Amino acid sequence: MSHSTIQVQPPLKFIPPNFKPLVRQGTKLMLPWWLKYQVSVADIQADNLETLAQLYQNFHQGKNRFLMAFRHPNADDPYCMGYMIWYLLPKFAKQQGITLPSLLHYHFIFDRGIPLWAGDFVGKWYSYLGGSSIHRGKIDRQGLKSARELFANGSLPMMAAPEGATNGHNEKVSPLEPGIAQMGFWCVEDIHQATRSEEVFIVPIGIQYKYLGEPWENVEQLLTKLEKDSGLFSGSENLSHQQKLAPSALYQRLLRLAGHLLAKMEEFYRKFYHRKLPELTQESYSQQSLTDDQINEAIATRLNSLLNVALEVAEEYFHIKANGNFIDRCRRLEQAGWNFIYREDIEDLATLSTLDRALADRLAQEASLQMWHMRLVESFVAVSGKYITEKPTIDRFADIALLFWDMINRIKGGSFLKRPKLGKQRVYMTVGKPISVSQRWESYKAKRRTAVSELTQDLQKALEETIR
Repeated sequence: MSHSTIQVQPPLKFIPPNFKPLVRQGTKLMLPWWLKYQVSVADIQADNLETLAQLYQNFHQGKNRFLMAFRHPNADDPYCMGYMIWYLLPKFAKQQGITLPSLLHYHFIFDRGIPLWAGDFVGKWYSYLGGSSIHRGKIDRQGLKSARELFANGSLPMMAAPEGATNGHNEKVSPLEPGIAQMGFWCVEDIHQATRSEEVFIVPIGIQYKYLGEPWENVEQLLTKLEKDSGLFSGSENLSHQQKLAPSALYQRLLRLAGHLLAKMEEFYRKFYHRKLPELTQESYSQQSLTDDQINEAIATRLNSLLNVALEVAEEYFHIKANGNFIDRCRRLEQAGWNFIYREDIEDLATLSTLDRALADRLAQEASLQMWHMRLVESFVAVSGKYITEKPTIDRFADIALLFWDMINRIKGGSFLKRPKLGKQRVYMTVGKPISVSQRWESYKAKRRTAVSELTQDLQKALEETIR
């Protein structure tokens, strides 16, 4: 939907879980086909399934409650989680002679905004699969109450992504939001109040995508398209086919494109939003004879300044103070924008006069435009200048090339549902060591904020350790 067609809407309604086993069964049957033909996942492997089998077995016997906290590098992660639970886990249990409950499933938390871009049917589908919606960026009491009830008393384990959003990096974890750790302590509290004895765990789950073969040619073709869209010539016209596909040549083109895009966006914010940003171009790097590492450092510094400025533009419009990290600021801006589009202060939109409705629509359109700055930051919040130089693999090249596609596509107003597929991938999933929240209960009672922070940090470390 373009910004000009945005209209004021009623408040976003909470979508409660309404689990229907038949919907789960239908989704399970469709999933292998979807992964193969729509997602380009050729194979999924999982390590340490015995840990997950034991957790499910103990859950079924009333000995524990647990939440699976999965890494979120890709929008396809929920499909992979479903495949692991519905297919790989029962197969492993059968091979090992482990008895598991007949219904292997989970409740999960999803962002209330997903149906806005994926369609209302997705909200209903997620609800029928046992999902519970929650607002990001504000205290959603109804959503939190539902998630808390499911964790402590639901008939199934829980699942959530502690990063809060995808970061586009197969080998980097974004800073975690503290909500998952807090939910763990709430679950322990509710169990104590009910005089029950289940132990509460948070289980880190690693997800990593690796290309089958090395689709350098597809990466080169994508890079050529991005250069063309950005007004750059590739500079590789006189190179042989093999020379074009050399990682060193592609890396130089990525650096050049990064510098060009930064310069374009810096000029955009400097000229039209009157922001103070350096007037640098990629050519200025070569004139200074900087090394690749120095160029990377300069790009990382400039990107950080650019993202900060983009958020400042939106924050000034919504009169929001710039507190916290980039992710915190994005969440607050998202909610501020939604407050202008999904109006909770208007009881019935039908009662508005034509003039008042037109003014409300105008505010909604402007809010949507301001949220564009936040979405730009959201796409690049995890980008590091050293991501490729640390490990110049096809997977990391593809990660960055696709992030550049995301940026250019967002500026063009295109749909990110049409993100390019660069080749078939194998998915590696790792079940990490469960973290007992119950064993931290006394620490939580003494210093709640400290206990939540420490648990979040430990979960962050555990997720990072699942990266191959």
